[in-house]
Amino acid sequence: MDYQGLLEEVATHVAPHIGQGEVAQYIPALASVDPRRFGIAVADVDGTVTGVGDWEVPFSVQSISKAFSLALVLEQDGERIWRRVGREPSGNPFNSLVQLEYENGIPRNPFINAGALVVTDRLQTLTGDASTTMLEFLRAESGNPDLAFDQAVAASESEHGDRNAALAHFMASYGNLDNPVTTVLEHYFWQCSIEMSCRDLAVAGGFLARHGLRADGSRLLSPRQAKRINAVMLTCGTYDAAGDFAYRVGLPGKSGVGGGIVAVIPGRCTLCVWSPGLDARGNSVAGMAALDHFTTLTGWSVF
Repeated sequence: MDYQGLLEEVATHVAPHIGQGEVAQYIPALASVDPRRFGIAVADVDGTVTGVGDWEVPFSVQSISKAFSLALVLEQDGERIWRRVGREPSGNPFNSLVQLEYENGIPRNPFINAGALVVTDRLQTLTGDASTTMLEFLRAESGNPDLAFDQAVAASESEHGDRNAALAHFMASYGNLDNPVTTVLEHYFWQCSIEMSCRDLAVAGGFLARHGLRADGSRLLSPRQAKRINAVMLTCGTYDAAGDFAYRVGLPGKSGVGGGIVAVIPGRCTLCVWSPGLDARGNSVAGMAALDHFTTLTGWSVF
């Protein structure tokens, strides 16, 4: 496959979409990002990576981190996390409180904010330092030892994190958090603030395309666990637009309000696209269009 030519064709096709949408405004540190940036990278299962545009420019991973925290918890703790968080699409915004009230503090899935807080809580219990554990894992899988937290983004999220604090306190009232709310929030904000490029994320997510095998060939997850993460990414990974993402793209994917989307083609490759302009549901406008065109050109999807 001529990935370079393919990605150049994708970039040309989506050029009219670049700059559309709005950058995330509710996190002030993200509000100043140039919405005209665009990058896309593909990492083959052997680790070979190809990219075009701003594919080596770091950006805030935000909710993409949720896929990695879930993988780390499954690796260390097996299936027990599913007693505390569901696997169903929410149909509501990613920071919604409404379902927690009538579902007794059990989040609908691990990729909405409430569910990710529960996963972070469990990772904190298992490791003693959830955010650093994730950062070290991402450094190893991406092969980039310079990955770091963005302190300004973490501070900005903490200062404007009332909704996440409300979610955490509500779940704590139902006994669904083991650690202090302040600790869980701190590690959650830190992991969301990690800066990575399309290149870094495509390579780091390769274990999901390799059925659970890490970059060094060791096993992180069983094939069954990797399959299940991919399944939840397909049905829940793009907030309340998961149905539209499956319809247009046809791949497991996880988006973040930093403008990135990671998508997985099991057995073949992992993609990451970044463009900061978001639609009303918090997904990259140009990123969605790019992945749509990629799977249309290649015919690669899970369907």
